[in-house]
Amino acid sequence: MISAIQIAALGLAAIALTPAPAAAQAAPNGEMLFKQRCQACHTVVAGKAAPVGPNLYGVVNRKAASSSVPFNYSSALRASRLAWSRANLDKFLTAPMKLVPGTRMVMINSPNNPTGWTLTRAEQQAILGHCRRHGIWLVADDVYERLYYRDDAPAAPSFLDLAAPEERVIAINSFSKSWLMTGWRLGWMVAPSALMPDLGKLIEYNTSCSPAFVQRAGLAAITRGETTVAHTRARFHAARDFLVRELEQLPRIDVAAPAGAMYAFFKVDGLTDSLAFCKRLVHEAKLGLAPGSAFGPEGQGFVRWCFAADQVRLSDGVTRLARFLQR
Repeated sequence: MISAIQIAALGLAAIALTPAPAAAQAAPNGEMLFKQRCQACHTVVAGKAAPVGPNLYGVVNRKAASSSVPFNYSSALRASRLAWSRANLDKFLTAPMKLVPGTRMVMINSPNNPTGWTLTRAEQQAILGHCRRHGIWLVADDVYERLYYRDDAPAAPSFLDLAAPEERVIAINSFSKSWLMTGWRLGWMVAPSALMPDLGKLIEYNTSCSPAFVQRAGLAAITRGETTVAHTRARFHAARDFLVRELEQLPRIDVAAPAGAMYAFFKVDGLTDSLAFCKRLVHEAKLGLAPGSAFGPEGQGFVRWCFAADQVRLSDGVTRLARFLQR
């Protein structure tokens, strides 16, 4: 049996994984966490990742065309302060054009880009239970799972921790964020074994495979990169706290500390055109931030700030934003 940590070097190969020993399950971090999460859903395939934009949101129903579900960024901002309310969860699961019977698939990004909003274990259980009852496939985008700042946990809650063997759960992940390997374009997928033959065909004719040296880099990241992940998480945690604290002092800014990822997604009072606002920021304040409207029309009036930077640079950016808001 090939070990779980070798999957990053296998390109298109799909590997059935055996359960981890009980002793190994007691230490869920780094390489062992990777093994446990992969073993939860039976089969893993490694492949080349490609950027997608703008952000995907919503669900896919039984029709050929997809049915999008608007995301309420104001609710996400409130959820970052407290918790996603049961009312919001029930609305997501049952409202028209959402996770109703007949829906074929839902894709959930948690921790989320651009908001940093992160599902709790209880919320995941409710969503997974609903998907089970209605036969809905669940695709979990776990790319930011290691960039999580609550409970001193090594990773954010994952649907893989709850999924049964061969369940309709697909988890996708990447080396880009936590291991600082954005340009390597390498990721992996955990899915039921029945999907592997067709997924293999898809990858073969889409990207063929990742170069061997990139695959070896992924293997090195899993086996020897935990120090980098821990350092990155601590650095981003401190940067998050600093930036949010500074932004809270500015007029017109409504911001909350995100539970995960590496972005502060804040609302600017009175802002009606996020793109025009950010263009002016670049030209007049020499500050580059992402307009909320780039993540869908519901992001209008919001701005995203990536805090993967040192405190000096963040402080200078806040000063520039403060001066700009005073004009």
